[in-house]
Amino acid sequence: MLKLSKFKPLVSVVIPTYNRSHLLERALKSVINQTYSNFEVIVVDDSSSDNTPLVVNSFNDKRIRYIRHEKNMGAVAARNTGIGAAKADYIAFQDSDDEWMPRKLEKQMRVFASAPENLGVVFTSYWLFENGEKLYSPHESLVKHPEGDMHNALLEGNFVNAPTSVVRRECFEKAGYFESLPRLQEWGLWLRISKYYHFRHINEPLVNAYRQSDSISSDMNAFIAARKYILSKYFDEISKKPKLLSQHYFEIGYALCLNRQIKAGRVYFYKAMQIYPFNTKLLLSNIVSFFGLETYNKLAALYLRRSTKN
Repeated sequence: MLKLSKFKPLVSVVIPTYNRSHLLERALKSVINQTYSNFEVIVVDDSSSDNTPLVVNSFNDKRIRYIRHEKNMGAVAARNTGIGAAKADYIAFQDSDDEWMPRKLEKQMRVFASAPENLGVVFTSYWLFENGEKLYSPHESLVKHPEGDMHNALLEGNFVNAPTSVVRRECFEKAGYFESLPRLQEWGLWLRISKYYHFRHINEPLVNAYRQSDSISSDMNAFIAARKYILSKYFDEISKKPKLLSQHYFEIGYALCLNRQIKAGRVYFYKAMQIYPFNTKLLLSNIVSFFGLETYNKLAALYLRRSTKN
């Protein structure tokens, strides 16, 4: 593959991948076919055993760089390797099983071109494809303001999906890279960056996100551990708002119940009720938890149909 030693792109697109050769071609094509062209692509192969190198080399594009981990280190390490290798002042992320719309980078870099220096992240909406359903995300109720200081909003929950984002490089120098969490690594990163920089949301679905059955997002134990970590790390800030703290306790309890840990989930429901007892959703979940897992899961299914989650 050709290399351009003097090429100085404005955007570095980091694509971590592991045994996704059957999907990687679609993801790479969606980046290469962007209407905005001043970028490099860094594919970080996390020690795949399939034909990932062949897929990458099939693209005759000098903007693509290939980096391989000699041993599998996980998606977080792969993304961080890409950030460390990036040449550009802006860094974008693409997942090997997702797809960008052609004008994604163009629209985001247009925002940065006229933005103040404290704008650190520009992110877009996206379509989530999962279990035969197509969901628009993030829900408008999550992104209360399209631009500015979003730290308090992010304390309530994550609404920024990494493949929808372009990040000013200096954000990583100020706030650090992705943490080695089992899940919700993006949420932790945005919380840290949002302490120093503003965010801007483009309310247009410029990414198709496909959730695979072997995705880390299917691991409920990892989700629960990460939720507990986020709550612990930002407890001082979250606990200043009783309703928000109650909501965090509720969501951990809710996840525990879905994970067949009804008794442990009920403990978190009690914590939530002690702090903010006026939540009818919480009261109903607590009551239904006494009727067993099957009944609780039916309630959860109804709740999930009415909610958009990242």
